[in-house]
Amino acid sequence: MKTRLGILFSMVAVVLSTQAQGPPRVSDLLLPGENWQLVGEGYKFTEGPATDGDGIVYFTDIPNNRIHRIEKDGKVSVFAENTGGANGLMFGGDGLLYACQNGKKRIVAYDKNANEKIIAEDLESNDLVVSHAGDIYVTDPTNKQVWHINTKREKKVVDKGLGFPNGVRLTPDQGLLLVADSRSQYVYSYHIEPDGSLSSKQAFFQLIIPDGKTDSGADGMTFDRKANLYVTTHLGVQVCDQAGRVFTVLPKPQNKWLANVVFGGPEMNYLYLTCSDKIYRRKMNAKGVLSFQPPFLPPQPRL
Repeated sequence: MKTRLGILFSMVAVVLSTQAQGPPRVSDLLLPGENWQLVGEGYKFTEGPATDGDGIVYFTDIPNNRIHRIEKDGKVSVFAENTGGANGLMFGGDGLLYACQNGKKRIVAYDKNANEKIIAEDLESNDLVVSHAGDIYVTDPTNKQVWHINTKREKKVVDKGLGFPNGVRLTPDQGLLLVADSRSQYVYSYHIEPDGSLSSKQAFFQLIIPDGKTDSGADGMTFDRKANLYVTTHLGVQVCDQAGRVFTVLPKPQNKWLANVVFGGPEMNYLYLTCSDKIYRRKMNAKGVLSFQPPFLPPQPRL
């Protein structure tokens, strides 16, 4: 028979266990004394941050038709000129940098010397993601649809009907595709079928809409290794847990449009943010996920 003291210890253990399995906390992500740091400025509109296998971050300046690269010393250089209005970027497992070249209505891929090759033509595009297997998903807000480009480079519309399909990402296990609808409160999830088609469409991540707005302004997205989803919005970078709940909001570094976000750096622990005419970064107590790397199962969600 348990003594009163034994029962008390058992109750404390249950409480501590419950706390350990509770929802994510802000302290799981943020480091004391760390805030947004300016990386570069003087651009017209920054977008599409993408990280290569070494943790080096690239981003677009859409009106200036340039792709920039953030060097290891923190300096920003020009990687490619005359980019056809390139917007979203993403690296593939082949080491190529894929780009939504919407000014020319095509998807292209750049090698390390900025030589480009055409991947797909005759489609509108905004953002894209490249899977470990080499499949590409592209958002087309003009026509309210999502494209799939398979490894044979055949393209097909796999979803229609969102108000403004914008940011697009794969979950760390690459079983689900996520699409941010800028004109609603939601990030939608889809099950990816073996042929690349989508099923089980669901409004899953419910974002916060600020007073005076009718939508979240959701744009770019990224994941950390615990499967927390980071979404740029009107309010700031909203961070959602695996259950779809917003549990913190990182404030804007300036009161301008937040276009996109990605983890980068040698340890993948810096969060890079494109914000209108500038790009910022913030050191985090979290590490990011690259979609071209092998999929993995994140830790079980803490409910």
